[in-house]
Amino acid sequence: MRRSHLAREKMKELNELIRDCALRQKKGLHFILTSVLIWALILIVFLTPLTIEQKNLITFCCSAVLFPAAWMLAKVLHIDFEGKGNPLTRAGILFSVNQMLYILIAMWVFAAVPGKMLMVYAMIFGAHLMPFSWLYRSKSYLAFSIVIPILALIVGLMCPSYVLAALMVVIEAVFACCLHRECKQLAANR
Repeated sequence: MRRSHLAREKMKELNELIRDCALRQKKGLHFILTSVLIWALILIVFLTPLTIEQKNLITFCCSAVLFPAAWMLAKVLHIDFEGKGNPLTRAGILFSVNQMLYILIAMWVFAAVPGKMLMVYAMIFGAHLMPFSWLYRSKSYLAFSIVIPILALIVGLMCPSYVLAALMVVIEAVFACCLHRECKQLAANR
């Protein structure tokens, strides 16, 4: 009996930390809005007459704006970028950093099958969102973490890369709208 009471208390504590993280960081909305910008930059790159190798290299460079742009958006949107005081912030950082390991796969594709690098890049991006569905208790993160890799695979196999980049801009914009709605509902239920 005492054990189950302790487990309920710990679960309640964890749920409060999750709620606090989701509220203070607005479910990472600033990062998703920044991804709209990044995918727009990638789209522009893939509309140029550069070689596929050049386009792929510049695609990797486009990601360099992620943290500075997300930090600026966090300031504008009054989002706690650092999340100090909540131990789950470290989990969010870990969830983000793990994507860097998967980028090694995209780098291999860059050399082995350059025409499919953007497809793999998009699949990795989408799949890395799944742990955030737990961190923020977000159905949007869960849905998009599944939809993005599947659509990226289908579109990436059937269409030119610029079509995939355009699709990613649209998907990320829709995702940002869904997250914004989730954040409003969360704030209203305080």
